[in-house]
Amino acid sequence: MSRGSRCTVTARESFLGVIILCGNCSRFWRKVSKEELTKLVQGFDEQDILTSSGVTLAGNRYIYLSGTDRVIRAKLGKVGVHCMKTTQAVVVSLYEDPIQPQQAASVVEKLGDYLVSCGY
Repeated sequence: MSRGSRCTVTARESFLGVIILCGNCSRFWRKVSKEELTKLVQGFDEQDILTSSGVTLAGNRYIYLSGTDRVIRAKLGKVGVHCMKTTQAVVVSLYEDPIQPQQAASVVEKLGDYLVSCGY
C-alpha cells in the first residue's frame, strides 16, 4: 500500500460467512487461505491460539497484540491488522503508515457496528 492510497473494500463469501477485507492490495487478499481465515475466526473465541502462533494472513505471520471476543489486533513491522467480528461477518483491515492504529480501529469498528445495527 502506498501513502495516501484509498482503502479498497472487498466482500468475499466463504464457508465462514462473509469476510469483508479492507486494504489497497488485491493481490494480498487473493493469497489469504481458508485455513488462515478459519484460524482467525476461531481466535475470537480462543485467543490462546493467536497468543501462541500469531495471526497469519497471506502467509505473513503478524504478532498478536490484543483482542476480545469481537476485536483482534496484530502487527508485523509497520503493517497492522485490525479485525472485528459482527453477527454474520468478519471485517479484516490491513493498514500501514501514515495510518495510525487508532484510525484503523475507528474505521473498522464503526463499519462493524454499522453492520451489527443492520442485523449483519
